[in-house]
Amino acid sequence: MMKNSYIPRPLDTSDVALPESFAPLIEALAENVHETWAKRRMDAGWAYGPVRDDAKKQHPGLVPYGELPDSEKNYDRATATSTLKFICKKGYRIACHPSE
Repeated sequence: MMKNSYIPRPLDTSDVALPESFAPLIEALAENVHETWAKRRMDAGWAYGPVRDDAKKQHPGLVPYGELPDSEKNYDRATATSTLKFICKKGYRIACHPSE
């Protein structure tokens, strides 16, 4: 396949409405998305830097989730929301009970 011929075709989940009760789950998933991303970066030698510098492997997002600006948190929340919508669209049900 040629790179130029790739056309992304994500599953259309625009008709999936998540219940308001999922808000805490979305936030927890968003935080975990950030933690996973940050760990992969740090494992690859990246560290915090006030501006992104690929040559120095520095990134301003390498901070705890709570310290991120809302714009970055919203990116992680969108990833979490889209993942949950995908799960629902595929017919799965989330029935786990939190341990906390």
